[in-house]
Amino acid sequence: MALDHDVEELKRKKICCKCVDDDFLKQDIIKQGKKRKCSYCRRIAKCVSVEDLADRVEKAFEQHYHRTSNEPTSYQYAMLKDKEFNYVWEREGDNVVDAIAYAVGLPDDLAASDIQTILSERHLDFDNAAMGIEEEFDSESCYERNEPNAGQWHGEWYYFQDSLKTQTRFFSQSASALLKSIFNGVDEIETDNNCSLIVDAGPNTKLEEVFRARGFQSDKVLGNALMQPDKELGPPPANLARAGRMNAQGISVFYGANTPETALSEIRPPVGSKVVIARFEITRKLRLLDLTALDSVASQGSIFDPTFIDRIQKALFLRTLGNLMTIPVMPDNETLDYLPTQAVADFLSSENIPKLDGIIFPSAQTAGNALNVVLFHKASIVEKIETFGGTDLDVHLGYGDSDGWTIDYTVYEKDPPKAKQTKRKSLLPTGFYSLVDTIDNFNKPQVPSLKIDIESIRVHHVSSVKFTTQDYPVTRVKLEKREPGF
Repeated sequence: MALDHDVEELKRKKICCKCVDDDFLKQDIIKQGKKRKCSYCRRIAKCVSVEDLADRVEKAFEQHYHRTSNEPTSYQYAMLKDKEFNYVWEREGDNVVDAIAYAVGLPDDLAASDIQTILSERHLDFDNAAMGIEEEFDSESCYERNEPNAGQWHGEWYYFQDSLKTQTRFFSQSASALLKSIFNGVDEIETDNNCSLIVDAGPNTKLEEVFRARGFQSDKVLGNALMQPDKELGPPPANLARAGRMNAQGISVFYGANTPETALSEIRPPVGSKVVIARFEITRKLRLLDLTALDSVASQGSIFDPTFIDRIQKALFLRTLGNLMTIPVMPDNETLDYLPTQAVADFLSSENIPKLDGIIFPSAQTAGNALNVVLFHKASIVEKIETFGGTDLDVHLGYGDSDGWTIDYTVYEKDPPKAKQTKRKSLLPTGFYSLVDTIDNFNKPQVPSLKIDIESIRVHHVSSVKFTTQDYPVTRVKLEKREPGF
């Protein structure tokens, strides 16, 4: 046990920035320290007192370390008593001096030992010491790094889900506050491989195209879609927009996928239906949140940074958020279970800083690298196909002859005579838009983000559906009833 005057002398010793390897501590000492002669390396450099460094070590250890037990558990004690096991118990963790030296990045144990002595004296309890009870930073104590815990974040997320379903749906300040704390500044968060969670889509990027599918059970509706694919295969007007994972009912967004196969599987078409799939080119730069990158959010930093504990807990939560937002939802539960992700999409589209144009998320229907892309309302405009004014449209789905019916999907554009051809207009017939359509398009920015590739359009006839399942046995156990009291 160090004498009081010895401890006071240790507190006054100086330690320089060059004796500390932790980057955060080193820069902090350079910024706040004063030029002095280091008590350890004897160089003149920016220094702080050892007592000041001990204060920082104490706070960091309170947040990021725990003192391990100095006695075996009951199970370990039983193994020690059993001679057949030849079990040797060793205390977990590193000795306190070694733990301090490693955490701070000290070149030798002298400074770490001085810090341990100061902190041990600070936590000394004479009654406990007389009984041999170990205290914090005792010379024989051992410490282990805590496992990160995102329990508070998960608790707030589950409360957010429950409150949207059962309490306040449209004007929840707590929900807004949570989403701000999660997503504001998301463009500054990096992954373990130094990538951003925000990816660019559009010309000269890795995501220049998306595929979209729509199912049909009526040849008449199918024919209209083939004549007007820019409208019928693009996002629906507001009055026809059904609720989805990333949009509420009446909010028109564009759902696409990175492959035609993924687009087909996502709409879950019934056998006997027909599905039209088309490729859409992304014509301008869009910024999308990549949920697939969340599981590799970086959690590096210094335990001496007061903000690190919150950042590491948030990073741990973000690594699970992608799964929370894309977990498969049963059709009967979609109305309520989609509410949280719909709220997230609305927030990212309109309230978040920075504002985003859409979300990339893994397919719940297809394994592997299958991805879905949702483009928010403001980024879902499809460039209209143009033709001459007065052009008539007609579609043939096939023809019959003596050999039966032959499928042949052909769209005919009947242009007026060249002398009467006027400036190109939309393929949509005059008066086609209803009042709701007109209002919906009036509210949209008139800057297209997508252009349909007419040559890519294919009609798929769904003849069968394949399922991949896991089967489990059912065990039946027969028991004999017992009379009460036996």
